[in-house]
Amino acid sequence: MGGVKCLVLGAGVLVALSACGGGDKDNPYAEKISEHMAKIEKSTGLEFKTPPQFEVQSRDSVRAFLERRFNEELPESELSGMERSYKAFGLLPTSMDLRRFMLDLLTEQVAGYYDPQAKKLYIVEGGDEAVTDITISHELVHALQDQHFNLDSLTRARDDNDRLTTGQSVMEGQATLEQLGAMIGSDNAITALPGGWDRVRQLIREQQGSMPVFASAPMILQETLIFPYLTGAEFMRRFKQDAKGQSPFTRMPTSTEQLLHPDRYFDARDEPTGVVLPAPLVGTAAYQNNLGEFETRILLFEYLKDQGSAVRAAAGWDGDRYMLIQTPRGDAIAWVTLWDTSVDAAEFFDLLDVSMIKRHGSIRPGAASGTTRTYGANGRRILLSISDIAGRPVVLYADAPAGVSPRLLDLSKVTLRE
Repeated sequence: MGGVKCLVLGAGVLVALSACGGGDKDNPYAEKISEHMAKIEKSTGLEFKTPPQFEVQSRDSVRAFLERRFNEELPESELSGMERSYKAFGLLPTSMDLRRFMLDLLTEQVAGYYDPQAKKLYIVEGGDEAVTDITISHELVHALQDQHFNLDSLTRARDDNDRLTTGQSVMEGQATLEQLGAMIGSDNAITALPGGWDRVRQLIREQQGSMPVFASAPMILQETLIFPYLTGAEFMRRFKQDAKGQSPFTRMPTSTEQLLHPDRYFDARDEPTGVVLPAPLVGTAAYQNNLGEFETRILLFEYLKDQGSAVRAAAGWDGDRYMLIQTPRGDAIAWVTLWDTSVDAAEFFDLLDVSMIKRHGSIRPGAASGTTRTYGANGRRILLSISDIAGRPVVLYADAPAGVSPRLLDLSKVTLRE
């Protein structure tokens, strides 16, 4: 979730694997740092303006840092909106304390980190030597990025989850690709490995899956944590081939759609359309954001359990916006999705309908037509409709507590921003 998007990375904590810095002769990692710096400069074509500062920290100090940055970047009101929204979509357990879980998950994941505010690299003391080496390489790339681009700027699009995820994926993808290239000798050598890039993807997933907190995380958290590293690295590998000598930070992709379908970035720049929601007809707007194509896939797969169908149904995405609405009877959610063609919208409409039926199991059909379907399920009222706005096909999904009309938005007042 860029929302929870990488609620891991979406927290503004720019971590991955990590660590390192300095040319201090008392630094036990000085030689390793210098070695990796030279490889990264050669591979990226960028030079370090200054050697990064370096510090070793205890795991307790790392957790304190993560908690401090979490509180700074995701104040309680915003995190609460995210948490309630993803619970309304059925992507998080209703009993989950998201802040506490994410801090546990981040503490488990982090072997070190680069802090763009302090301009310093940190490594967790007592770590495995091999992991420390990987961490040094990865976080040095972040330090180099920060010397040529303001990394903190990537965390400011708080109300655009999809764009935030995309920016973090470029950043983490470049660091992952250069890290692998430094270890192997060349990022092109990845294709020569047994199993090639698929094997690299599998190894990263296996490494994450061996961590108990990660293994217990809901799918939305697992997938949004891994996405920036894997899909980001695949995108950056294509970028290095097709845009030699250029920096991705001077022509940033703007949606996960462009990462998932690179031709929509490299060949015909397909920009997402902004969706602007009106005030709700019922209750009070509590939070707004978007899912993007990637998280739309996850939502569909959560209940369909069919990757091909989820990928296909989300592929025509052109923009979306959801609103968490506070009503006297509890939270409601309204989600407007915009599609490239009427065929794309119809396919999504049908498969979202199927996924909601699978989600709720015992469901009571209400009115049904080719363009509108309503249900009663588990104390909820659900509305799906397909229509158009300014000639563009849209699908509305609304979920309200029993006793509250699911007609939460006036679609005639939704506007599009090209």
